[in-house]
Amino acid sequence: MSINAPLNRKLRMGLVGGGQGSFIGRVHSIAACLDNRATLVAGALSSNAERSKASAPSYDIDPSRAYGSYESMFDAESKLPTGERIDFISVTTPNHTHYEIAKAAVEAGFNVICDKPMTFDLAQAEDLMKSVEESDVVFAVSHNYTGYPLIRMAREMILAGELGEIQAIRTQYIQGWLRSKLESEDQKQAAWRTDPSKSGAAGAFGDIATHAYNLGRYMTGLKPDSVSCHLKSFVEGRQLDDYGTAVIRYENGGLGSVTASQISHGRENDLTIEIDGTKASLLWRQENPNEMIIRQNGKPHQIYTRDPNAPHMTASGAAAARLPSGHPEGFFEAFANVYNAAFDDIARRGGGESVERKDTVYPNIYDGVEGMYFIQQCVASSRDNAAWLPLLHPVARR
Repeated sequence: MSINAPLNRKLRMGLVGGGQGSFIGRVHSIAACLDNRATLVAGALSSNAERSKASAPSYDIDPSRAYGSYESMFDAESKLPTGERIDFISVTTPNHTHYEIAKAAVEAGFNVICDKPMTFDLAQAEDLMKSVEESDVVFAVSHNYTGYPLIRMAREMILAGELGEIQAIRTQYIQGWLRSKLESEDQKQAAWRTDPSKSGAAGAFGDIATHAYNLGRYMTGLKPDSVSCHLKSFVEGRQLDDYGTAVIRYENGGLGSVTASQISHGRENDLTIEIDGTKASLLWRQENPNEMIIRQNGKPHQIYTRDPNAPHMTASGAAAARLPSGHPEGFFEAFANVYNAAFDDIARRGGGESVERKDTVYPNIYDGVEGMYFIQQCVASSRDNAAWLPLLHPVARR
């Protein structure tokens, strides 16, 4: 199917997941529509057909386009005239369903924005990559932290050599919400995230360490060489890891570390990254996203603020900001920036242009494969007493 969407209209969104009790589905719908470039028109909001249709009014989805399954949505939407059918779908369901939904969407010719981790395991990710490569669809993965203005700015600074050669990357994502065994209390988010049949081979490392790893790759462009990892479940009876640390060797000789915890008292969503270069070092925290610290020996520390009108802002950083300085921008806006970058390519595809697949501002299918390879190798390393294993995927980043 060729979409051939005109460039002077809103893109039409189809949402898979996001039904009653969902967190991330609502985030996706808000982010996609934040800048008035898209409108949510159709949805298969739950694996339960009745619940799916009952959830539609909260999204203002017309009953005629509230579907009982993603299969029926793809089938019905494909039969609509080009000027009416959805342009893209957002996959916001638990991990174990991503592959079948995303693959079906790609085969139907729909552009895809998929939540992370991209699939249940690496084999699914690699097969999905082949399907995307055989199509002309735009495929984005919602590593939303790449959308913060200061992250975009830092990436531009690092790639321009302003920090010098990058020698160390330290990332951590620290939470505390799974300190007690919430999954035994039928808490929906905890239940599927700690269930290996739904979450996959990793718990905290699949859920949040993938964000931390991806952020270092996105900002520096360094290619990984190998990884050594320790994973542990501290809560008795929990089937998947709730704490872990990985050490990474990069091809340029640099070192990295990724630590993830979901059992640290009082911690919320503390994603922090520090990057050491030969000229300067950088610090950014997601819980204070509008400030970034640059340090150089013998000089006062510099605090860069998110100010689209300031001369210190790079072009990509300023383009990712919506508000003047002093008005905080955060999670929804960063999420929306991932969507906006994908929308640019969806519009290009709709206008008959070819689009870049690997070198994109938004995380793409190859980033999704890298994330699944990271999970697989970390789990395997941990099971083998932190053995050093390869980390550069042989296909995703040739």
